[in-house]
Amino acid sequence: MNWKKWVVRVAGLFLTTSFVFAQAPGGVQEANKRAGHPNNVVATGFSLKLIAQGSDPLENPSGIITQFGYVDDAAEQTVEASKTEPDQNTYLVLDHNPGGPTAGYDYGRHFLFQGHELFSGNLAYVTRINLDVTDKAHRITLLTPVGKDGKTHLNDLDGSTWDPFTKTLLFTSEDGTDGGVYEIGVNFPNGGVHRLYGLFGRAGFEGIHPDSNGNLVVIEDVGGTKVTVDPSNASAPVAARNPNSFVYRFVPNNRSNLSAGGKLQALQVSIDGKPVKFIDVDANHATGGVFTDEQLKLHTLGTSYPVKWITIHDTATDGTATFDANAAAKKAGATPFKRPENFQFVPGSGFATFFFVPTGDTSSDSGDQPDLKKRGAYGSIFRVDFAPNASSGTISVFVVGTRARASFDNVAFLDAHTLLVAEDRGDGLHKQLNRLDSIWAFDIRNSNPSGNRFLALGRDPVSEKDAGYLDAEVDGYQNEGDNEPTGLHVSNGDPSVNGLLGTSVDSHARIFFTQQHGMNRVFEVIP
Repeated sequence: MNWKKWVVRVAGLFLTTSFVFAQAPGGVQEANKRAGHPNNVVATGFSLKLIAQGSDPLENPSGIITQFGYVDDAAEQTVEASKTEPDQNTYLVLDHNPGGPTAGYDYGRHFLFQGHELFSGNLAYVTRINLDVTDKAHRITLLTPVGKDGKTHLNDLDGSTWDPFTKTLLFTSEDGTDGGVYEIGVNFPNGGVHRLYGLFGRAGFEGIHPDSNGNLVVIEDVGGTKVTVDPSNASAPVAARNPNSFVYRFVPNNRSNLSAGGKLQALQVSIDGKPVKFIDVDANHATGGVFTDEQLKLHTLGTSYPVKWITIHDTATDGTATFDANAAAKKAGATPFKRPENFQFVPGSGFATFFFVPTGDTSSDSGDQPDLKKRGAYGSIFRVDFAPNASSGTISVFVVGTRARASFDNVAFLDAHTLLVAEDRGDGLHKQLNRLDSIWAFDIRNSNPSGNRFLALGRDPVSEKDAGYLDAEVDGYQNEGDNEPTGLHVSNGDPSVNGLLGTSVDSHARIFFTQQHGMNRVFEVIP
């Protein structure tokens, strides 16, 4: 039996019969506690295969970038060397050898690409795992070497995707007003990094994917100003974030050449006939848009509201100079959300339907307040439906987060009905609730499904040590603590337009995710 076909069949079975899965002896019933270094626990019928880890060498080290998930800066750091945080994965099966630093070497045809966040120092980078290669000397290739100054001039790389129209890789940076979208060629050498600041603007971008028309939806993750969780209590914690991030779409003039310009649009929701707009925290609005009726209605299950794309920047009239996308979205009246991080088109929907996931406040101080919980403090999952090729549609909340399922981040479709969603609670919420992250499976045919835990993430020994440094508030410590699941990716690797994520999930799909921080390990999920 073809094992890849078996994966999809098993996935379809346990998720179309969710009650059986939830009650099965091998089902993942509980999240791991935040203690020690428990193992990852995956659903019955699946196991994890290690693909790469932080200590693996790069075949072409450059400056202090020498390993997959660590940089060689120990001499500059007080406690330990910096962890790079490999993030979104993109799987491709190419019809040719894309080449590498060793001339004449066959790097195979199956590849996994990822950007590394490395939140400061202008040293974020992009790697390519050569999945067909077993020789460690050639297993992992660096695609963004440092320049003469020893820097890549990249920070906080997060999202990644393949654009079959331009035949290039796209990466995003969540570095706030210094973030942006970057284009990189797939062959080695790749011609360097092309910065698309005059097209997408600069903002803290994360998830990015093209639709079948070559339009690119990109999600922004920028935390808003924190306000009190209880305006009637002067001593209440200041932990609720003002909605401050937007959902964008870039409509290119030439889908085969993004540099030809186009229109940047943002999603606008209307409730009771009025657009839901950004409200700043100021003297007249002490809590900004946090406690508004519009946010309550938007997060109320069973409701649906009209949405449309509104143009916030057009290169034909505004030119191609760098601009602030977040500021442009606010000025145009787009609708802000609480740190949406990623999205996916529903397979077989004709790219008319997608789900996106605001992370929320990642604090129980906020999430445990009923008024804030009902407004997405523990995160949420939204569904957006457009008619084919239309610019207007509807939005409805699909899941509202709780203590048990919270802080949603990465998403992928396992089949046409099964949405996988990874959590990113962060060290603070892990500690508050004594619960590590999970990956959930939701049947999108159900309304407000409770979901089934596909994987309970553990914590590797290095991550446990790092979390201890943070808990002890060790002076000068610069890394993250607890592990998180990221880079959740389901794809058959087809680089053609027919292989776009959102077309279908077929029998050759492979499942990947990264256990970020600590040992920075990348896994494939297999039966």
